[in-house]
Amino acid sequence: MRAIVAFNIFIACCFLLCYSYQFFYILVGLFKKAKVYDAAKLCRYAFLISARNESAVIGNLIDTIFNQNYPRELIDVFIVADNCTDNTAEVAEKHGAYVYKRFNKNKVGKGFALDFLLDKIQTDFGIDSYDGYFIFDADNLLDKNYVSEMNRVFSNGYRILTSYRNSKNYDSNWIAAGYSLWFLREAKYLNNVRMMLNTSCAVSGTGFLVSSEIIKENNGWKYFTLTEDIEFSVERILSGEIIGYCGSAVFYDEQPTVFSQSWKQRMRWAKGYYQVIYRYGAQLIKNAFKKKSFSCYDMFMTTTPAIIFTILNLICDLLILVVGFYGRLNDTISLSYTFKLFLRMLLNGYDIILLIGLITTLTEWKNINAKTYKKIFYIFTFPVFMFTYIPISIAALFKKVKWEPISHTIIKSLNDVEPVGYEAKQTGR
Repeated sequence: MRAIVAFNIFIACCFLLCYSYQFFYILVGLFKKAKVYDAAKLCRYAFLISARNESAVIGNLIDTIFNQNYPRELIDVFIVADNCTDNTAEVAEKHGAYVYKRFNKNKVGKGFALDFLLDKIQTDFGIDSYDGYFIFDADNLLDKNYVSEMNRVFSNGYRILTSYRNSKNYDSNWIAAGYSLWFLREAKYLNNVRMMLNTSCAVSGTGFLVSSEIIKENNGWKYFTLTEDIEFSVERILSGEIIGYCGSAVFYDEQPTVFSQSWKQRMRWAKGYYQVIYRYGAQLIKNAFKKKSFSCYDMFMTTTPAIIFTILNLICDLLILVVGFYGRLNDTISLSYTFKLFLRMLLNGYDIILLIGLITTLTEWKNINAKTYKKIFYIFTFPVFMFTYIPISIAALFKKVKWEPISHTIIKSLNDVEPVGYEAKQTGR
């Protein structure tokens, strides 16, 4: 029984040692104000969007891009209609975008589509025609001040920027709310704080800006893992790049509402994290200690999900329970105590995640477009959503995962998704 107690204490200490800095992040996010930037110049931008059968939503995204409070002549939109079987290309062209069709069943995934699109831009326009390249998903919508706010920070020297990720459908159900709360927390209490502390942020899937200088250095887009966004972040941080964040640049993202679809998406994410850790983990740890790079340590902790500690603890405790159930552990006291530790661990995990969800909901309350009772209810379902990562992360260790498209069907305009009384501000959020 002493061994059982010692093991659980050891896991808890490892968790606190590795992730205590993220609790410090929360304090910084609560009490420190972000710096406000003034635009040094007006830059020229291209939007890159990989779309596969997105005819239902692609038009609304393009409209929000062209309706920006930013000079229209400094914005172009490029769509790669990737293996489409619908009229995505025609809809995108109708709304004013440059469209390229791609058909390749072997090189499947967003990374390959972006590389294809950049190659076409280089041939037809030249990479140097634009100062920076925004990368978005077809289901997104942009606040009307998005580009002008991103330009404030970008024109002051950051070569990579990410932004504030809100949701189109927070109020759909507990699954969509789980995603939404996580992304709000990532924006407010991870990237926002990293920016304030002058350490590197990380891009997350969509809603980020990359300098044309980096595109030229990489000769296009060279990230093709299942989580090409995380691979991009890690590779750039290892090269010494500081990724910035602009909290006043807001965009809206559609979240899955069906658990089977969510399972597939997060399975891909989990497998992608493992790919990145396998490829870059040792180098991140080496740089963290040898070069004293906190950004590398932070990214190692980000790509090594805290759920791994939970999985390890669960497996060991469950093994002891199984052994005891079959009579090989004759100490019923140890068996009972292990079961209690197991329940206590789950309860403690629930309480920690609940607290994170509560703080995020309260501070971002005005930015969440949902009825009051739903905002409150989804605080309590947030830990349940996060716990579902446990079986997903375990399965991803053994299952072969391939990239699959996520269908987007929620057709909303910007007016539909912005909270009542919402007005973008020049703050770090």
